[in-house]
Amino acid sequence: MTRFPYDQFAKDYLKELLQPLGTVETSRKVPAEITEIDVYFVPTSQPTIDKIELGLLGRLADKTALFEPYRNAVKISEIRNCMKKVFYLISEIEREDKRDNIATVEDQLPKVWILTPTASKAILNSFNAIPDEENWGKGVYFLGESAKTAIVVIHQLPRIPETLWLRLLGKGNVQKQAINELQALSPDNPLRGKAIDAVLSLRSILEITQNQNQDIDEEDRELVMALSPIYLQQLENAKQEGVQQGVQQGVTTERRAIIENLLQVRFGSDDELNSILEPISRLLPQEFTPLLLQLSREELLSRFRQK
Repeated sequence: MTRFPYDQFAKDYLKELLQPLGTVETSRKVPAEITEIDVYFVPTSQPTIDKIELGLLGRLADKTALFEPYRNAVKISEIRNCMKKVFYLISEIEREDKRDNIATVEDQLPKVWILTPTASKAILNSFNAIPDEENWGKGVYFLGESAKTAIVVIHQLPRIPETLWLRLLGKGNVQKQAINELQALSPDNPLRGKAIDAVLSLRSILEITQNQNQDIDEEDRELVMALSPIYLQQLENAKQEGVQQGVQQGVTTERRAIIENLLQVRFGSDDELNSILEPISRLLPQEFTPLLLQLSREELLSRFRQK
């Protein structure tokens, strides 16, 4: 199974959770390289929620930060690539400060948080990544202060409420346990609904891929099953409300989200492609999925652009 659905899920998930605390930009391009920052976060002076509600994730978002989530264990080359991204941004800030005759404040420079399910001791040691359990608990490793880089090993995080929002980005049993904890949260929790929407969007993409006989591994199948109780509960809640129009609107919204995610996975952010979301969403999943996976950008625009 390709990692791209998880990349998009992680970006959308972090964006939804962090938006109340500041400005979030996903897939921010780094001009000097053919690459992108997965999630770029700038805190606001007037957040709409207390960052303590996000637990450890809220602490990571205390200052301007880059978030680079990985579905599989991060590799040495990927850590180096993350460091290149933050160093480029720091150079950009320093150039702007010099131009404006402003002294750069070292403590205010952005840090990159690398989120990985696991990381070997050998890799952590090769970067001299040091834990700070007294201040951060288990699972958070820091490179030298000037490196502006930290590695969060999700499967080492303690199973406590403060780490839930990060453990949802884990794999296997760690992620499934976090999903159970998410479902058990009070419906009044303002973050619960956002997280559920994100994971159900991922479930829909995986289920459609599975139904289309695409390559999906056992771990993905187990994730679909783990998310099924939440999915069924959402449908039951809608039925109990007795508003069929609302149910249909929810289906349409979910369908549009799936289509938008698939388009972003293949082609990135694209205003022209956004203009054809409506006509594509009129199709059934079994009709639009093969088209989105097989047709080129130009073919999709030609077929669905409204005259």
